[in-house]
Amino acid sequence: MTLKECKKEEKADREFQKKFKFEGSINVLTQMMVDPAVTEKKGGGKNLPLRRGEILDVIQFTNQEQILCRNSQRRYGYVPRAVMLHLDTDIYDDVEIYAALLYAQEKQYFSFPGELLMRMLKMLILPLITSSLMSGLATMDSKACGKMGVITITYYLWTTFMAVTVGIILVVSIHPGAAAQKDDYSVGKVVLSSADALLDLIRNMFPSNLIEASFQQYRTVLVPVVKSPGFPKIPGKSLSFIYFAPDDENPEIHRPVFLELTPSPEMTYRTLPGTSNEMNVLGIVIFSATIGLLLGKMGERGTPLVNVCQCLNEAVMKIVSMAVWYFPFGIVFLIAGKILEMEDPSVIGQKLGLYAITVVSGLVIHGLVLLPLLFVLITKKNPFAFIQGILQALLIALATSSSSATLPITLKCLLENNGIDRRVARFVLPVGATINMDGTALYEAVAAIFIAQVNEYDLDLGQIITISITATAASIGAAGIPQSGLVTMVIVLTSVGLPTDDITLIIAIDWALDRFRTMTNVLGDALAAGIIAHVCEKDFAPKPPTQDPVSNTDKLPSVETSHLHPKDNVIEMIEETLFDQAGVHYNICQV
Repeated sequence: MTLKECKKEEKADREFQKKFKFEGSINVLTQMMVDPAVTEKKGGGKNLPLRRGEILDVIQFTNQEQILCRNSQRRYGYVPRAVMLHLDTDIYDDVEIYAALLYAQEKQYFSFPGELLMRMLKMLILPLITSSLMSGLATMDSKACGKMGVITITYYLWTTFMAVTVGIILVVSIHPGAAAQKDDYSVGKVVLSSADALLDLIRNMFPSNLIEASFQQYRTVLVPVVKSPGFPKIPGKSLSFIYFAPDDENPEIHRPVFLELTPSPEMTYRTLPGTSNEMNVLGIVIFSATIGLLLGKMGERGTPLVNVCQCLNEAVMKIVSMAVWYFPFGIVFLIAGKILEMEDPSVIGQKLGLYAITVVSGLVIHGLVLLPLLFVLITKKNPFAFIQGILQALLIALATSSSSATLPITLKCLLENNGIDRRVARFVLPVGATINMDGTALYEAVAAIFIAQVNEYDLDLGQIITISITATAASIGAAGIPQSGLVTMVIVLTSVGLPTDDITLIIAIDWALDRFRTMTNVLGDALAAGIIAHVCEKDFAPKPPTQDPVSNTDKLPSVETSHLHPKDNVIEMIEETLFDQAGVHYNICQV
């Protein structure tokens, strides 16, 4: 470009800046097209494309929705604020905040149909757990119920320990911590000790208020207590601090530097009782199971309440059948909303790609190899035909990332597609959704050893065994809600002295891995129901009616047969008061 052309271009820029006030520049964060309406300036009647990393000049803030910009080729166009934007100038920080808020709000609108799906499923958790456990345990024989309970708990603990073992073997073999890099800075976060987390688990087993347990659970809160130590005060004198620094020109000479030092305050924490806005599923399961066992022992006196629970359970399942038609639509928006919230996948892949491969590989081995193999050895049936019957429940688990929210669909699939005994499914599934967390246990074991590898901390055999035991125990207390494993992971990390602040290393990818963990948990619950139904098949087989070998007569209908005239009455005396009542008599063969 010649000097004459440069001067002409500069003159045109000055004239343009007189018309439009120059405001700064923006760094494009999103690749998409701007608004079709563009400024008719210098032949700029074309759309202005936005490319990631491109710097645009902000010419004018036209309104609350658009900004007039110019690219390096001097093409002009309107950029929607909701698309963009990161202002490189500090003058208009309020516009940056407004754009960020607007963009997050639009993402929330996009995921709204998926939010309706989650709310729809969570609405059914409480009535389904209470009605299924109460009616299921009340109709069982006490001996058969005890046998099934022991088998269920033993099976769940064994499969959870298997999952932990698989995860430990993979993470030690692959060693994903070598490829990960720890950020130079990390925001410290105060976390509960393992003792407090364990005590919270026990407290939630016995909720003090059942109504509150339906939407809240107990959680210990750490409150900081700041103590300023200060300096000792000397009457009439002041305390000075002097630091002798070497001179730049002559290092041998030290010049005094007076500093005013303020000692850091002493920070301590005290525990206070608190709550979190999550359903206390563990407490509700224990209460419902206890009521169900007692209703079964009450006999005919507990029959009315059992009938109510059975009717409620059938009504909930009918609601699930109607809601199934909305699931494909809600699942698409639920997953798409999470993808929109995802940060740069290339950066996450570089840091946590090998870690994610390790976790997913462990879940695949446990869910598609070990559990089906165990199913074949016990039931002698095709496990993949059984899994085909619960594909809908697995898809819902992938979308919702909540085994509790998937519980109605899992129960529906087992009853309708796989023909599992209703009494077995009503007991095994709610208990499994609470304590059977195979995927969570595997994830916690892998994450703990991964954090140790990132910090170059060598674990001995005793510490690895400790991780396996604590991961198995901590997964039992993990609620069937999204990303609950991050809470119980504190127990695993503190058991071997690992820094709990490093949980932030895996948060960026936890939302995706949590979906595969939930699928493994739901698959384990369903296969457990199939195995236990096969083992306890004889205990729940219908018994033929027995006949009296002596009389060999048919059972008479249980109807009231009066042997007195309708006018005959019976005089009854209660506390020196006579009552005249109609007499009711029964056939002696019925007594």
